[in-house]
Amino acid sequence: MYSISLIAALAVFGIGVLYKVSTWFRYTIDPSAAHISPAGRVQAAMKGTLRVLFSARFFTLLEVFVLDVVFQRRIFKESLLRWAMHMSIFTGFMLLLVFHALANQIPGKIFSGYYSTLNPYLFLRNLAGALVIAGLLIAVYRRLALKPRRFFSNVMDWQMIVILAVVMVSGILLEAGEMSSYSAYQQMVVDYADVEDEEKIALETYWVKNFAVVSPNISEPFDPSALTLGREMHLAYCSECHSNSHWAFMSYGTAKSIRPLAGWMESKRIDRALWTIHFLATFVGLAWLPFSKLFHVFVSPLSLLMNAVMKDETSDPANVATRQILELDACTHCGTCTMRCSVGTAFEEISNVYILPSEKIGAAKMLAAGKDIDPAELDRIQAGLYLCTNCHKCTDVCPVGINLQQMWFNLREFVLQQGRPELQVLSCLSLYRGLNRDKINPEHYVNTQQLANEAIAGTDKQLQETSQKPVKINSENKKFSGILNANTRTNSLWSCYSCCTCSNSCPVVANYQNPRQSLGLLPHQIIQAAKMGLSDLIFKAGMLRDCLWCYACQQNCPQNVQVTDILFELKNLAISAAQNNENKNRLKK
Repeated sequence: MYSISLIAALAVFGIGVLYKVSTWFRYTIDPSAAHISPAGRVQAAMKGTLRVLFSARFFTLLEVFVLDVVFQRRIFKESLLRWAMHMSIFTGFMLLLVFHALANQIPGKIFSGYYSTLNPYLFLRNLAGALVIAGLLIAVYRRLALKPRRFFSNVMDWQMIVILAVVMVSGILLEAGEMSSYSAYQQMVVDYADVEDEEKIALETYWVKNFAVVSPNISEPFDPSALTLGREMHLAYCSECHSNSHWAFMSYGTAKSIRPLAGWMESKRIDRALWTIHFLATFVGLAWLPFSKLFHVFVSPLSLLMNAVMKDETSDPANVATRQILELDACTHCGTCTMRCSVGTAFEEISNVYILPSEKIGAAKMLAAGKDIDPAELDRIQAGLYLCTNCHKCTDVCPVGINLQQMWFNLREFVLQQGRPELQVLSCLSLYRGLNRDKINPEHYVNTQQLANEAIAGTDKQLQETSQKPVKINSENKKFSGILNANTRTNSLWSCYSCCTCSNSCPVVANYQNPRQSLGLLPHQIIQAAKMGLSDLIFKAGMLRDCLWCYACQQNCPQNVQVTDILFELKNLAISAAQNNENKNRLKK
């Protein structure tokens, strides 16, 4: 059963790894790399790897591997507690891998006379287990007690903790049960100790006192002469393969604590149940690893190494696209990016989890995999992607080196290419997109803005139909102008007397030969329309979307009218009206 389970777990693990690695070359969130085939990306990755290995950048890889992968320098700089957590789990599992899982293959082949019950192996195995448990306790403490700001633990985080905890606790209980087992002790005596009855009793007394064996025949107080003889028998027959059990501090302590239950556990064959639980948890964890957060154990080092030697400006676009998908698997969901995010505070006002960088990764995985996403959920994802100041903080602090800045840029373009109007491309949040316009397909850049313009221009169809008729002040007009008047930033519009200084100083107006025809309304005309509450005319005006927010109009106004602030508020109202209109249409459908 053990062999079959191991083979099955390794098979699922291998298939899972192959599937995950294949997604790195099949998926993309970079629109500019969508035309590159998987085979082309594999070829580019091989060429890029060889170029790095046979260049001076190889020494950069060595430095990053030692400092960032092995000693986890980035995490140490960010948080000593998190560094202790990661190093405990990492070091503990490496020791367990060498001195437990691969004991016969590594120390058994290297060191002559190797026995798992001898020191230093006995001590190191327990030390490794203690390190892993300490790391898991820190992880639980961090999630339940510290609760870092805007930090979320998802189901996969807890699955990882639970599986590792089951593996460790069952392993300790299993070893403790073997220590206290009287039948295991008897079998050892039959196999290795050729002793007489008196010597057998003495040896048993010695092991009950010093090795946590629970005997139905021996109990305290112990006969000193039996202990002396038992020690001689132990040195003669047992000491070559059994160090003092005290060195196995966790297992020995556990064995001592369960002494009252040892007889019952042995009679009910609890050791078999513990053995089954331990190995099933280990094999399930192994098989599940490629599909879980634990896969970052393999992928995070790759992310650190790749980002250390790759530059987006000079690297092959195929390799950049591959690296970005790999980075999705490298994310540890540690929340460091979220805690440093410049717009993280917006989440406290806007209940959209996709505002937070660490939660955007999950959305990125869904988008890259081409999963069907509910339109309302896609709206939330798109809004979260755009609520970003592009400050680069998330990228700078990411402990696994993910270039989150570039990822958000590509994800925004990826979603925009689906042909959905995104009104935030007309806001100042789109400045970064404009600065990187050379990286975007020119036709797509223009079409995206046109979609948003059309969505805003078509918000109030009833008023649009009457927009050519004589102006009539009604309750809707008064309501609209009242919103502006109630805002301390924008109520200065009533000081405007249409001197046209704002329009004459506007660089956008100066860009057109016939600005009235191209922009719909000029700045001074928008101010007058706002006074009358003519939202239909304002929302259709191209000037409202083309404003550069340069504040030239506001700085030159002789009446100190806050022209730029008013235009900004009007744009917000237009976007809000368009979003409400889109939601109503979706509900009707």
